[in-house]
Amino acid sequence: MDWDAPAIVLDARAYGEGGAIATVFTEANGVFRGLARGGFSRAQSAIWQPGNLVRARWMARLEEQLGVLSAELVHPAAALVMGNGLALAALAASCAVAADALPERAPHPALFRHLAALVAALADSTAGIADLIRWEAALLGDLGFGLDLAACALTGATEELAFVSPRTGRAVARAAAGVWESRLLRLPPLLSDPEDPGTPADWRDGLRLTGHFLARDAFGQRHRGVPQARLMLYDRVAALAAAEESLANAR
Repeated sequence: MDWDAPAIVLDARAYGEGGAIATVFTEANGVFRGLARGGFSRAQSAIWQPGNLVRARWMARLEEQLGVLSAELVHPAAALVMGNGLALAALAASCAVAADALPERAPHPALFRHLAALVAALADSTAGIADLIRWEAALLGDLGFGLDLAACALTGATEELAFVSPRTGRAVARAAAGVWESRLLRLPPLLSDPEDPGTPADWRDGLRLTGHFLARDAFGQRHRGVPQARLMLYDRVAALAAAEESLANAR
């Protein structure tokens, strides 16, 4: 069995003498792992950086085998964000979430296309953080843990949706929150408007929102913890939001 397709490198770990066990994400085949011979060599290590878009080929005698992966670099996303700490953290987080949350060899074509667009755009704008949050919400939906943000769970209202119940994942209108407001998760506008780039405070609250359901459902159901790269992205964004809020209060 073999396939040849565009792919996103999600992870690569050293194996043997200069080799690597690489994880890639493709549109038609989903997440696949394979042995990349020489993957950690000087000639190939730049190819197998998380976030890179590649043309990958997987080959194995039997479908259930680990198989062998080879790749040609198409878009060096990892190198392009190397000087942007926030974009690099977002790239690492999105790849780690995809690698750990998605079941192997199960197609998720819409998630692949969304992630490919995200990693290709991260070098140009920090607005990619908002798109990463939207991608995580889409991932939850594809895994069967979708958020219901269309109307208030208590009143049915579709306006002034400001919070999400951490228990049900359903939206709550500001007027209906009442004394429970402190227990609800803030719903940033960027999750309702695909064109909204958000603010650092919106990114923080959006990452907190999707992170809650990723931890409980996507990773909790598989008895795994949230990847360290995702935790580090949240900490970086929370610090950025705190600094901006402190500056605003000082004016």
